[in-house]
Amino acid sequence: MKTLATLIALAAPVSAFAAETGDYVRFVSCPVYRDADSGKKSGCWLADDRAKGQRYDVSQSPHKPDWNRAVLVEGRVSAESSSPCGSTVLNPVRTSILNEQCQRHMLPAEGYPGRKFVLPARNLTPLSVPRKPAEGPFTARTFPVFFEFDRAFVVYQYSDFLLDNAAHWLISAKPRKVVVTGYAATEPEDVSGSILAERPEVASERAEIVAESLRRLIPGLTLETRTQLASKPVDLPDADGLPGQSQRRAEIRAEF
Repeated sequence: MKTLATLIALAAPVSAFAAETGDYVRFVSCPVYRDADSGKKSGCWLADDRAKGQRYDVSQSPHKPDWNRAVLVEGRVSAESSSPCGSTVLNPVRTSILNEQCQRHMLPAEGYPGRKFVLPARNLTPLSVPRKPAEGPFTARTFPVFFEFDRAFVVYQYSDFLLDNAAHWLISAKPRKVVVTGYAATEPEDVSGSILAERPEVASERAEIVAESLRRLIPGLTLETRTQLASKPVDLPDADGLPGQSQRRAEIRAEF
């Protein structure tokens, strides 16, 4: 028998707050999984901003939640008029798994179809597909690679896509040297009552994982790694207009 607390947690929140298209939201939540009616991989990930009493659909994040752990949610309210998962859609959106433990919550489909799987926009080209060499002119250039909060894991079909694009360009450009700088958002911030700050060492972890990946992809490449703490938000296209995502990065800079 479900406890009252569990039933409250599973109920969709009621709120006078009206989310407007383009609004930026950032909060910590225990994720909820909704089963769906469209078959394989159509299930939904939902998260509640309890301060505003608003439930959001975060299914389109390249970083998938773990329903055993809390997540940091960062996203913008989508103009999408449909509600395949029964909640306000965030897109773009990122979810980062935190250490706080959560109770598993699953909702039935309740008539919501979810989304059928489609290839993400940032999708790695199979090795069997011929690729043209990158075109010049080849001058100093910087490529960002992004990460989850306080992690140095290369995310499938997002950060590995960005890393592959950089390596493809570097192979053609043949720079004199490549400098990989890892960044970390080490300044504490209060998000939903949780004080969040990345570990200082995650900056070097990010630099090293990117540098090692480049060494494997481009044998003989001359590399140097650096770190930068207290990372500030910057406007980078592949961060999709999400300030927090832009802080959690490594940069690959080609020098000639």
